[in-house]
Amino acid sequence: MRHAETVTFGGSGLDRAAHLRADEAQIAADPTARAIVLWRGKLLITSENGPLVRVPLDHSVMADAGNVRVFLGQDDDGPVFAVNLTSWAPELPDAEQMNAFLDATLQQHPETGDAVFAELRAIMTSLSPRDAELASTARAVLGWHDSHKFCSSCGEISNAVDAGWRRLCPVCDTSHFPRTDPVVIMLIVADDEVLVGRSPGWPEGMYSLLAGFVEPGETMEAAVRREVFEESGVRVGEVSYLASQPWAFPSSLMFGCYGEATTKDITLDPIELEDARWVSRLEMEQIARGEHPTILPARKGAIAHFLLENWLTNTLY
Repeated sequence: MRHAETVTFGGSGLDRAAHLRADEAQIAADPTARAIVLWRGKLLITSENGPLVRVPLDHSVMADAGNVRVFLGQDDDGPVFAVNLTSWAPELPDAEQMNAFLDATLQQHPETGDAVFAELRAIMTSLSPRDAELASTARAVLGWHDSHKFCSSCGEISNAVDAGWRRLCPVCDTSHFPRTDPVVIMLIVADDEVLVGRSPGWPEGMYSLLAGFVEPGETMEAAVRREVFEESGVRVGEVSYLASQPWAFPSSLMFGCYGEATTKDITLDPIELEDARWVSRLEMEQIARGEHPTILPARKGAIAHFLLENWLTNTLY
């Protein structure tokens, strides 16, 4: 696919320097080492749409950080770590605001001046490719540590090692590694129409491409055909790969695929989809301009928007 690695969260060329992870102390001793800071999955940025804040490892805000420090890689200016503030408990806004489909609230830590914590999905299109890759990696790996503290073999609390890229059980010596869940998201076309759907609970007017998890023992192509049929009743023939996107909500890798429908009749799975429909190219152009009476444009930064945009401009291949 043309421009495949220009998708948000991908293509910055970050040197992850995995060969250095065994000696975190040596990396941290570099005077140029900096950390990006997270709180509840939100990223510390300089302003509402500013770049990521990078703080020295001895910055006062680090007093509120947890005991996991993830080495993300070597940036142009030196090593970059990520930490999660686990000891900070600010006054929270209304729970309904924070638990909305997109949390637009901002929080300020007393030690970081005017910088604010913002939800990654709200700022992803304003970040540079490098900041976006760092943010996505940090959110995914730190989120994995939060949800995988206990050894799955014996139940004991495990310890973070290898600069945050492995957890080791001190009792049974089992190693655990960050997981990534493969997900297919499908640009399914028939003639000059594309299949879109909406899940229950999505904001009014929000539609996207169909998507679903790849199951064990299944190819991407088979997952595309199965998920589309299960959710919409549409049969798919030829399937090809287009582009991928790391999606740290919480830890997926989205495989963007192109599929040619062999049937068009729609039979919904009401648990998975509230609605699905075929949209013509002309209508999708109207949607993309924000001029459609009932359907909103795809969310910028998500791979669905990326695939639809390239379909409209004939730049898929």
